[in-house]
Amino acid sequence: MATTSTSLESRVSIDRRIKDFSFTIFLSVSIIASLAFIFYIIYRLYNNAGFLLSWDLVTFFPSYDIDTAGFQSSIMGSIWVVGFATLFAVPVGVMTALYLEEFAGKRNRFTALIELNIQNLAGVPAVVFGLIGLAFIARGPLSWGFTVGSAAIVLAMLILPVIIIITREAIRAVPPSYKEGALALGATHWQAVSKLVIPSAVPGTATGTILAVSRAIGESAPLLLLGALSFVTFNPTGLDSGFTILPLAIFKYASDSREEFQVLASAGSLILLAILFAMNLFAILLRDYTLRKRNV
Repeated sequence: MATTSTSLESRVSIDRRIKDFSFTIFLSVSIIASLAFIFYIIYRLYNNAGFLLSWDLVTFFPSYDIDTAGFQSSIMGSIWVVGFATLFAVPVGVMTALYLEEFAGKRNRFTALIELNIQNLAGVPAVVFGLIGLAFIARGPLSWGFTVGSAAIVLAMLILPVIIIITREAIRAVPPSYKEGALALGATHWQAVSKLVIPSAVPGTATGTILAVSRAIGESAPLLLLGALSFVTFNPTGLDSGFTILPLAIFKYASDSREEFQVLASAGSLILLAILFAMNLFAILLRDYTLRKRNV
């Protein structure tokens, strides 16, 4: 009987090792293939437009003259729109996730309705958000016009479900013993959540925020419906300003029949990739800093 049990345990252990090894091989091959594809794209872009990379691309406004053409207004427009969208979406998303995970209590019809809407919004195409913004924000009840504010609210609605879902997963990943120990020592529920749960969930929340913002900074379809212009020679000055965005400027140059402007579009793509890499690097540094501070 003991021999049979030992043989069964050995077989289960071997099967688990085979599955773990197969998963590791599959994951490694997938990562290597993805990185190779990304570096190939960067190489092609740099090979086509690397010689154009200079501060002139950042300081010059769009122009029909290749010698003075740049991306300043589109970069600043993207910063304004995505920045205000993040300022709106992150607090709302984090507070919603905290409510659903820590304060909503048992699942009821109200929380079920909220969760259903979050899941549905996460799968809605971006252009639908643009149509909603056009009907209710740029025009309709709010009538904010085709401004930075309208675009920021629409992008905030676009990234909000992603932030909520990932923040909830980050909160669930915090060991329950943290909060239970604090409650046992006499802390209130809010003190345990604010002092232990939220700081422990910061790395996951930061990662989710960067993923959501990375999606927002590359969006153009909903903003086209909200009046994003392809040729703007001024920077935004407020929420009521007109604007353009970097992906739209890249498309404008890429659709030009002159080869020089198509090369300039490749340079703009490199700028967009650099911004995305910088954002992800910031998220990694923030996560590592938070983990080190928590372990001290």
